Amino acid sequence: MLNSQINQTHSLSNLLPLQKPFVAGDATTHSSSSAYSPAILRQPTTTKKSNATRTRSTSASKIKAITIPFLTKTTVKGVITIQPAISSAIAGVGIGGVADGVSDLLGRSFLLELVSNDLDSKGKQKTVKAYARYEALDFDINVYTYKCDFDVPEDFGEIGAILVENEYSKKMFFKKIVLNNNITFTCESWVASKYDNPDKRIFFTDKSYLPSETPEGLKSLREKDMESLRGNGQGERKSSDRIYDYDVYDDLGAPDQSLSLARPVLGGNDHPYPRRCRTGRPMSTKDPLSETRTLLPFYVPSDEDFSEIKEVNFGARALYSVLHAVVPTLDAIITDKDKGFPLFRTIDMLYDQGVNVPAPDNGLKTVLPRLVKGAVDTVDAVIQFETPATIDRDTFSWFRDEEFCRQMLAGLNPYTIQLVTEWPLRSKLDPQVYGPQESGITKEIVEQEIKGFMTLEQALAEKKLFMLDYNDLLLPYVNKTRELNGTTLYGSRTLMFLTPTGTLRPLAIELTRPPSDDKPQWKHVYTPAWDATGAWLWKMAKAQVLSHDSAYHQLVSHWLRTHCVMEPYIIATNRHLSQMHPIRRLLLPHFRYTMQINALARLALINAGGIIESTFSPGKYSMQICSDAYDQLWRFDHESLPADLISRGLAVEDPNSPHGVKLTIEDYPYANDGLLLWDAIKQWATSYVNHYYPKASLVESDVELTQWWDEIRTVGHGDKKDEPWWPQLKTQEDLIGIVSTIMWVGSGHHSAVNFGQYDFAGYFPNRPTMARTKMPNEDPTEEEWQSFIKRPEDALLKCFPSQIQATQVMSVLDVLSSHSPDEEYIGGYIEPAWAAEPAIKAAFEEFRGSLEKLEGIIDSRNVDPKLHNRSGAGLVPYQLLKPFSGPGVTGRGVPNSISI
Repeated sequence: MLNSQINQTHSLSNLLPLQKPFVAGDATTHSSSSAYSPAILRQPTTTKKSNATRTRSTSASKIKAITIPFLTKTTVKGVITIQPAISSAIAGVGIGGVADGVSDLLGRSFLLELVSNDLDSKGKQKTVKAYARYEALDFDINVYTYKCDFDVPEDFGEIGAILVENEYSKKMFFKKIVLNNNITFTCESWVASKYDNPDKRIFFTDKSYLPSETPEGLKSLREKDMESLRGNGQGERKSSDRIYDYDVYDDLGAPDQSLSLARPVLGGNDHPYPRRCRTGRPMSTKDPLSETRTLLPFYVPSDEDFSEIKEVNFGARALYSVLHAVVPTLDAIITDKDKGFPLFRTIDMLYDQGVNVPAPDNGLKTVLPRLVKGAVDTVDAVIQFETPATIDRDTFSWFRDEEFCRQMLAGLNPYTIQLVTEWPLRSKLDPQVYGPQESGITKEIVEQEIKGFMTLEQALAEKKLFMLDYNDLLLPYVNKTRELNGTTLYGSRTLMFLTPTGTLRPLAIELTRPPSDDKPQWKHVYTPAWDATGAWLWKMAKAQVLSHDSAYHQLVSHWLRTHCVMEPYIIATNRHLSQMHPIRRLLLPHFRYTMQINALARLALINAGGIIESTFSPGKYSMQICSDAYDQLWRFDHESLPADLISRGLAVEDPNSPHGVKLTIEDYPYANDGLLLWDAIKQWATSYVNHYYPKASLVESDVELTQWWDEIRTVGHGDKKDEPWWPQLKTQEDLIGIVSTIMWVGSGHHSAVNFGQYDFAGYFPNRPTMARTKMPNEDPTEEEWQSFIKRPEDALLKCFPSQIQATQVMSVLDVLSSHSPDEEYIGGYIEPAWAAEPAIKAAFEEFRGSLEKLEGIIDSRNVDPKLHNRSGAGLVPYQLLKPFSGPGVTGRGVPNSISI
C-alpha cells in the first residue's frame, strides 16, 4: 500500500509543469529574470539536482522503518534540437534577432512522455513524463537546444517511443531527441501547436520493426500514428495538418476567374491519371467538378513543407520568385506578346547584354543570382542569362544533324527513341477520322538515304533503324491546337540510321496534318537535302520535331514519369507504412521535397494559363496529352531502367552481359551510365530487403506492406488497377524490384531529364518549346512561299518562340537546372536508422563506394575518343548521372529525390 502511495507521489511530481520551463536547473529556486539572461543563448547552464531527486530523498526518509523494498528510479536525460526558420524570399521573413528569439520562447515548453516497449502487469502502457526547458541557441549549427530529465523506474523496460506536446502557439521543427542511454528519436518533422492539434505527436526510436515484430507496448501507437496521417477524407486541409489523402487533378483550371481557363478533370474514365494529394478546398461555383484555387502554395502535409527550414528548398523559392516576379516583369516590359526575334544576333544579346528591367524588390537578387545582375542604378536592373554549355562549346552545334540525333542518346530526353521493328510504319488511329494510316516514309526513301549501304530488310534485321514517334499521340490534337492563337502542331515521325561509328544519322522526318472540315489529310516527308530550298525545309522540319520532343519531354518524360507518378507512392507510404517500418525508412529519402514542388507546379506551371500552356506548342491541351500518354504508354513494370530499355528495343535480356542486358546501341551514354547507377541502387535495395525479410513468408505476411502496395495500385494509380502487368508482392525479389524502381525514378530518372535543361534548352533554337508557324510548303499562298524563298531565316525565326515565351522559359529552366547549396545526393548521407543497424550500415557504405567509382568511370568515358556520342570536338560531356555535384547549374549530380 505504501509503495503504491510512493509511486503516485513520483507520478504527480513528473506531471507537474515547470513554472519557468526555460530556466536552467530548479525552476522553483530561480528568479524569472534569469530566463532573460543572454548567457543562456551562448552556453549551457549548470543544472542543479532536480526536484525528483529531492523527492526521492524525502520519501525515503519517511519509510526508513518500513521493510517493504523501495522502487528505485534512474534519471534519463534528454536533449531536443529544434531548427528555427530560415530566411525566406517568398515570405520575406528571417530568423530575427537574438532578443526576439528568446522572447518567443519564454513561458512555453514541450511536454515529453517516454513509452516503454513493454506493457505493465495490467496490459497498459508504461510511460514517464517530463517538461523540456530551453537551454541554448547554437549559432554554429543554427539549432535551439532543450533539455529534460526523466525519472524512469528500473522496471520500465526498453524505451521505444516518445510522445510530444508542443505548448507554443506555433509549429516547431523537431530534428531529433537524444537520450543519454544511447537512444535516439530522429524526428525531422513539424510538431503542431497543441492549440492547432491537441493530439500528441508520436516518435519512435531509430530501431526498425516489421509489423509482426512490433513490441507489445508500441502496437497501439504504431496504428494510432498511421490513423492520424490518413484522416477521414473530410474538410479543407489546414497548414498544420499532416493528412495524406487522394484526389483527382481537378484544380488545374480556374473557371471562377474565366470560363476560358476551365480545364477537364484529370483522373477517371475520361482522362486517366495518377492521383494527387487531397486539399479539400471548396468547389467552383461555375464548374462543380473543379476545385477552387488559391494565390498561396497549395496544401501539402506539414512534414512535406520544408521551405521554412531547409536550404534545399532554395530551388522552390527561386522558382516561386521567377514565376511571381521575373515572369510578370518580362511580361510587362515586352508589350508585343507575339513579337519574335528579328535576328539571331538578337538572341545572342540575351547572354551578352541581358534585358533591362525595373529594379526588383529586395531579396530577389539573392534568390536569383544567375539571372538578376547588379543594378545599373537605383532604377534599373538586368536579367542576363548565362551562356548554356552547348552553345558555349560550339556556337553552331544546334544547326547540325549529327547533334540533333546525338542528343536523343546523350541529351535532355533520352527516353523516347525506339527501335523500328515493323515495316511499313503505320498509325493505329481510325483512318475515317485521321486519314490513311500508312506512313509516307517508304522503303525507297530509306534506301536512297543510306546510299546502298544495305537494304531496308538488312537494316531492320540488324537493328539499324530507330525512330522518334509522336504521330499517334499528337495527331488527335493537331486541328484543335491550330485553332489556338500563335501555335501549330503536327503528328510526326523521325527516322534514323545507326552508322558503323555508333552514331545516328537522320534519314527522314514525316509531318502529318489530319483531315479537317474543308481539307484532306496533309502529309509530307522531309529528308536531308543538298539544295538550298530543301535544306531550309529540312531545318524547319527539325524545329517542328524538336518542339514536339520538348513538349513530350516536359509533359511525359519529366512531369508525368517522375513528379506525377511519385505522389501516390508518397501518399500510400505515409498512410500505410509506419515510421518504424524498414521499407518506409528505405524510401523516405527518395520522397523528400517532392510533394511541395508538385504543389508549386500545380499552382503556376501546369495550370491553365501557366508556363507550360503559354510556352509549349500544345497550349491548353498540354495536360490532356499528358493524360493520354499515361493511359496509352505508362506501365509500372517498364519504369525500371532495364525494363524501359527493353520495352523500346534499345536492349535485350542477356544474362552474360554485365547488367543482364545487351544494348542495341552500344554507345548510348544515358543507358551506359544509368545501368551502373541502377545496379548500385538495386544491390543496395537487395541487401536492405534481405536483411529485414530473410524469408519470403515475411513479405506476404507483412500487413502494412500488403496494404501499401494494394493502395498504390487500386487508389493512387486506380485508373490502371486492372492492368495485368502490375508486379505481385509475394517474395523478396518482388519487393526488391518494386522499391528499386521507385528509388530509381526519384533519383536517376529525374536527374537525367531535369538537370540538363538549361545546358540543352537554355539556347532555345537548340530545343524550341514552341513552333508558332506551319511549314512553308503546307498549302502556302504565293505570298507566303515567296517570303520564305527570299528570307528563309526569317521564316525559321518566326517559327521559334516569341521573345516573351523564350525569356520566360529560359528563366524557369535556369532555376529547374540548379542544385541547392545543401542538396542531398544519392549515397551522400546515411540515414540515422540505417546507421543504427550494423549490417545496413555496411551495405550502405558499399553502396556509397559504388557511386564514388561511378564518378570516375563517367569521367573516363567522357574522354574516350572511341565513344563518339559523348566525346568529340565541341561536345558537352555526358555527366547528368554523375552522382555528386556542387551547387548551381552544373549539368551533373543525382539527388535522392525530386527536389526541384
